[in-house]
Amino acid sequence: MAAATTTVVLWASAFVAIRGAGEHFGPGALALGRLLAGSVALVVLLAVRGEGVPPRAAWPGIAASGLLWFGAYMVALNWGEQQVDAGTAAMVVNIGPVLIALLGGRFLGEGYPPKLLAGMAVSFAGAVVVGLSVSGGGGGGSSTLGIVLCVIAAITYAGGVVSQKPALRHASPLQVTTFGCLVGTAACLPFAPQLVDQLGRAPLSATLGVFYLGLFPTALAFTTWAYALARTTAGRMGATTYAVPALVVLMAWAVLGEVPGWLTLAGGALCLAGVAVSRRR
Repeated sequence: MAAATTTVVLWASAFVAIRGAGEHFGPGALALGRLLAGSVALVVLLAVRGEGVPPRAAWPGIAASGLLWFGAYMVALNWGEQQVDAGTAAMVVNIGPVLIALLGGRFLGEGYPPKLLAGMAVSFAGAVVVGLSVSGGGGGGSSTLGIVLCVIAAITYAGGVVSQKPALRHASPLQVTTFGCLVGTAACLPFAPQLVDQLGRAPLSATLGVFYLGLFPTALAFTTWAYALARTTAGRMGATTYAVPALVVLMAWAVLGEVPGWLTLAGGALCLAGVAVSRRR
């Protein structure tokens, strides 16, 4: 529970930090900078603990989670948060837990009751309401693009979690997190020239934000997530992230002065209601 709580709080803070740093870094450059900082910290910790390379059986899950979650998810989320506010992004990405439960039932044998399908329908309706509310606020196509990107982030997040679960049967949480982060870093290397260019022009606060994202919401939070995931089902772990949007809205209000409109909040509430329906026994 302590590990899961640490993950939820740090991931909530990531939505706010991405919103701030994203003003000075492109989506791919921000993802690469975050992953580089996280990879260095994780490799050092791995060496200190004396844990080596994971066994071969763990690599399919590590590679898939690295590409989907550490790579595609971070780029899509960074891009999406350049179009919509942090609270809205967190609400839409929170469809992910429902998808985790669905994929976990299909591929991990965790089962999926009818209420899960009903919850998915309600959450999807919430995402549509959020998209309409943001577009109606004058954002136009770019805001709609932001919602689409956040949905893509939710899908890749769910795929990454379900891919990671089998790998934890063969390797430690630290090994799975470290090498997944390295795979994601390698996938984002094409953004290296852009990162170097933008590091030279970004203010110190934005650069520190990138390092914060790498050290805490990535290196620490992904490790505590894997630690907890190894000890429960993917569906139950997904349920722990339901509090993220509420925390993000509070953090974004305090740090960025961003408060979503009432229709956006209503759509987010539908997302959460769908998740609640899907997990109700």
